[in-house]
Amino acid sequence: MAKNKFEAVDFHNLYDLDMERAILSSILLNNDVLSEISDIIKPSDFYLKGHAEIYTAMMECLNSDLPIATSFLKNKLGSNFDENLMVEILATNSIIDITKYATELKEKSIKRSLIKIAQQIPSKVSEDKPSRDMVDEMSQEIYALIEGGVSGGIKQSQEIIENMLEHLKKQAELEDRDIVGIDTGFRELNEMTKGFKNGDLIIIAARPGMGKTTLCLNFISHVLKSGNGVVFFSLEMPAEQIMMRMLSDKTSIPLQNLMTAKMDDEEYQKLSDACNDFMQSKLFVHDSGYVNIHQVRTQLRKLKSMHPEISLCVIDYIGLMMSTNNFADRHVQIAEISRGLKLLARELDMPIIALSQLNRSLETRANKRPMLSDLRESGAIEQDADTILFVYREEVYLEQEEREKEKRMKAEGKEYKSEVVFNKLQENAEIIIGKNRNGPVGTVEVLFHKQHSRFADKPYGAAHMAEFQG
Repeated sequence: MAKNKFEAVDFHNLYDLDMERAILSSILLNNDVLSEISDIIKPSDFYLKGHAEIYTAMMECLNSDLPIATSFLKNKLGSNFDENLMVEILATNSIIDITKYATELKEKSIKRSLIKIAQQIPSKVSEDKPSRDMVDEMSQEIYALIEGGVSGGIKQSQEIIENMLEHLKKQAELEDRDIVGIDTGFRELNEMTKGFKNGDLIIIAARPGMGKTTLCLNFISHVLKSGNGVVFFSLEMPAEQIMMRMLSDKTSIPLQNLMTAKMDDEEYQKLSDACNDFMQSKLFVHDSGYVNIHQVRTQLRKLKSMHPEISLCVIDYIGLMMSTNNFADRHVQIAEISRGLKLLARELDMPIIALSQLNRSLETRANKRPMLSDLRESGAIEQDADTILFVYREEVYLEQEEREKEKRMKAEGKEYKSEVVFNKLQENAEIIIGKNRNGPVGTVEVLFHKQHSRFADKPYGAAHMAEFQG
């Protein structure tokens, strides 16, 4: 008697144990690669049960913020830990392009599942069910394989309306209904942007010395004050310097006095109280000078799963981030990074703020206010960003011009007395909204407090709603 066609299928071509071992070995060698493939393959995609169990333990270590190492996997697996299997994995060479191998592993898994579904057809046909119901059941199983558990996909109008109404219900319960996202802490900026919305990528750009990091720290302080958490990837400044700036803002102790410890008893008490407040807050700072998009994704996923109250991520700055494609042109690398940040913001349903430098060429113009075309290295930043804010302080350029005049006059043996008087305590500043996907563009006038390194609302400031010419 001839064999059933389904029974004659050779499964040997539908799994590769060497590939499975190589993927697990690569994860052990570099824990960060797990974040690259966790959306591609699941434990059930491994053919060997022992490999699936080890991969599950690796995912548990990742979510628990534990190193993915043999000792921790052994604790997770308990009696299921197979010493011989682990030795085989450790003896396997790791692979460079792990995503290609993970994709191929997924392909084999889907084909095995399709065969299993096909093998169920004879038994399902014998069931006392309408044929249409049987076809519908089989279709659901097949399309579940195609979706692969990836979030998103097609939504019907009913689901969309229900989600929207739920959002409106939550919005109506808020004390300030005009703010859709996170309160920026600046009245007029809130009016124009409606806050930083979940899933949005916000770019804050400026020339060096304009205060873009300071503005971000002001945003962070306001978010922490509301009881929410923040993750700050600082590629340029150590965590201790960041905290000093935030403490100066919170206590109104001049930053220079704080850094040199020149404070009286009252100021020391203020500092102590502020330190206690920050110690209770959910602020997480990653201050390594090297980070790529996969590391950001891994760290942020971990922290978000452990601390759901985290509602904002800040990266200072995008130009210092490393690319996973070291051989590509820099503008291609920046495009990869900006797109990765946008996708991550949507995945975690939270706003991500990324700082960016501007081209030096803007300083040759008479009007040095930034425009979208001044964004450095990639037009992809402009494309991916939902909101782009420029920080501009005219006094920075005026002071620079005065110093250059004085230097020239001294070189000529002449005395120079500036006729321009600068306020040592504060100055006017502008937050220019260059792009706002769901609102107007324009300029918000604010104050910059020099001693305390902070921006603040003007008492009677006004947002200029004239269309921003970029």
